[in-house]
Amino acid sequence: MKSFLLLALALITWPTLAQKRDFSDQYRPDRRIQVDTRREGDSLRIYLRFPDGNVFRQGNPLRVTAWPSYDSRRLSWTDTVRQLARRVRPDERGARVEFCLPVAQLISGTVLSLACAPPAESANGDAAWLPITPARLARPYVLTDTLGTPLMRRSVRAGEAFLVDRYGPEQPVLVRRYGASFVPALPPHADPARQSTASPTLSVTDSLFFRAGLPIRLPEAGLYTLRLASETPLLGLLVTDTEYPELTTADELIQPLVYLTTSAERKKLYDAPNPKKAVDQFWLNAAAGQQVIARQAIRTYYGRTRSANELFVAHKAGWMTDRGMLYIAVGPPDAVYRTATDERWVYHATDNGASASYTFRLKPSTFAPEHYELVRRPEYERLWYAAVEQWRKATTTAQGR
Repeated sequence: MKSFLLLALALITWPTLAQKRDFSDQYRPDRRIQVDTRREGDSLRIYLRFPDGNVFRQGNPLRVTAWPSYDSRRLSWTDTVRQLARRVRPDERGARVEFCLPVAQLISGTVLSLACAPPAESANGDAAWLPITPARLARPYVLTDTLGTPLMRRSVRAGEAFLVDRYGPEQPVLVRRYGASFVPALPPHADPARQSTASPTLSVTDSLFFRAGLPIRLPEAGLYTLRLASETPLLGLLVTDTEYPELTTADELIQPLVYLTTSAERKKLYDAPNPKKAVDQFWLNAAAGQQVIARQAIRTYYGRTRSANELFVAHKAGWMTDRGMLYIAVGPPDAVYRTATDERWVYHATDNGASASYTFRLKPSTFAPEHYELVRRPEYERLWYAAVEQWRKATTTAQGR
């Protein structure tokens, strides 16, 4: 019989939180705790990857806390994981740990916070936050590499080998590829009528069958679903280019410039005899010929683009999403506030000296269960063009807050 790793529950005994919970650390790749799960009979196995393995050397327990919602001030229950030292596994500079919770203890619609920190800090926004959904409580498998290490992501690179690691007997995997063409996010002030609210109809372009327990390799980038032979639920999967989240080709460097340039300017870059050199020249012109400033602008813009690819990957590359667009053009938010249905980004002082607040509404799908769309407003126009203008003058050089 599986033994659960938690001690006795503490119900509603923690003091209520004094301040509004800030989730901005979720969008700092060097601080974000990754999480995935797998249903195992009457329990849910939780996999965590901490970016800094030193967190486990400070003597704090791994605390698991249930909350009615992201913005709740009072918890439902809290507990700690037993025998933590035995369960920590080094992973480069970080560390991994896994444990089980009884499903009977988990209520769909609630969220868990998971952190190795003192009690007063373990409920902060920089903990790992895990929404409990019917799909999560039902999925009996996790995607891993060929050594069995969980990928902790809903994307793989073209040609990358991975396994569908099921609890119980292995099953064949049915894979479908869909014809899909997605465009970058519209500016935050764009007319909402231009943003389609209907879900696109996707046509199946290919079907594949993989034998139970064997590695899967999908050679072409695109949008896929996975399904175990005896089960109905689908898992959406984005297959990216081989270097993702990096941008290495000329086309990949030009595409994110959609947020700063006109279509005529981008066509000129694409049609140049040496497009990569043309991109360098674009930034050198922005910096008025100053190479040091141009290089810094390139590092900042494409550094943010890489982070957006890592943080916001959904049914399309992260840089193309609404949150990716804002993250690149304006920068990581100073504060992030969440509820069950939306997320609000706050900039106390953006590069142009203005403050702003942007609201994103949760719009989940098979391919992106935690996807958000921006609520666009005309009043964002001035702030947007001020940010774009700074990029076009290469004066936005801070690599992130």
